[in-house]
Amino acid sequence: MALENQFIQNTLTSEFESAVSNFAQIHDILTFEANADSVIQLITFLKEDQSLRFNFLTDVCGMHFPDAEPSRQFAVVYHMHNWFDNVRIRIKCYLHADKPEIDSITGLFVGANWQERETYDFYGIIFKGHPQLKRILNMDEMVSFPMRKEFPLEDGGRTDKDDRFFGRTTDNC
Repeated sequence: MALENQFIQNTLTSEFESAVSNFAQIHDILTFEANADSVIQLITFLKEDQSLRFNFLTDVCGMHFPDAEPSRQFAVVYHMHNWFDNVRIRIKCYLHADKPEIDSITGLFVGANWQERETYDFYGIIFKGHPQLKRILNMDEMVSFPMRKEFPLEDGGRTDKDDRFFGRTTDNC
């Protein structure tokens, strides 16, 4: 019997009640939200439950929504894969803008080490309990987090380019 999205949703809702919500299928992947304070228990359950068996962590990444309410300005997204049934899921955990922190899952998946460090490096999200949370791709001297949307995409003072070549012109010709 194939692992169905409705079974996954029912199992998680039964086990975690209101800690999981907003289930939807997006691009053929079951996506749902989870409370950040239950992420360790949730991912442990997904990995160890004999009916779910999400045994592979595909990715951990961050997101920034500066225009959202403060409690949803940052998110950590986990992609997991059940190799036995070839099923993937996406878990979104929203974090407060004043304190973007979530527990590290490096104790469950060693591969999360690099992914959590990269997310910290680019978004400033703190992974509590991470064994070595420091910059991994950017310079240690950086004081900002470059993937946050509060930074401009390009230098407005540049004079060495002509916007006409990039399809950005204000002329009405």
